[in-house]
Amino acid sequence: MPETCVIALKTNLIGQGESIDMSDDFILDTDELGRRMDGAIANLRVEFASLRTGRASGSMLEPIMVDAYGSMTPINQVGTVNVPEPRMVTINVWDKGLVGAVEKAIRNSGLGINPQLNGTIIMLPIPELNEERRRDLTKVAGDYAERARVSIRNLRRDGMDQIKKAKADGLSEDDQKFWEQAVQELTDEHIKKVDATLETKQAEIMQV
Repeated sequence: MPETCVIALKTNLIGQGESIDMSDDFILDTDELGRRMDGAIANLRVEFASLRTGRASGSMLEPIMVDAYGSMTPINQVGTVNVPEPRMVTINVWDKGLVGAVEKAIRNSGLGINPQLNGTIIMLPIPELNEERRRDLTKVAGDYAERARVSIRNLRRDGMDQIKKAKADGLSEDDQKFWEQAVQELTDEHIKKVDATLETKQAEIMQV
């Protein structure tokens, strides 16, 4: 099935005194629906990046926002993030006046890492995870994945509601079935992506 499924149903000419069939204007853009589902997966990946594993990664800091110059700013926009060692992340803060704000943001992020200061450089030593902590993190990852699935299913419901409304306005049964199948296939495809992303993240967490 093409990625974009846009069908405009038969259109009645609107003439003098003629009635208008509301189903004539029904268009379901599954490409747009797919982009919104992609957004749920992108958000899941950001949440996964915040889950600390035993290895250092600059991406673990991506969700952290710093109170800088009166607005919340992504941490990578106030300093340079590096990974000099397998268990060390450093941030070279460009403005020394923001070092305290960056340190506070890291401490409040829930990463469970204690920042160490060296001038404008903040060092983040990554402690090794024990078995219990790894299992806890896999459960958190599972919760994040379920939230993404719920978001995707809610988008599926939105699409189905549009089809249902069009059916009430005169959409044919064949077209109804076609659109419902298109929405379901799109949903199944994105749920599989969530499952695959979760499997990869949980394997990464459990890797010693």
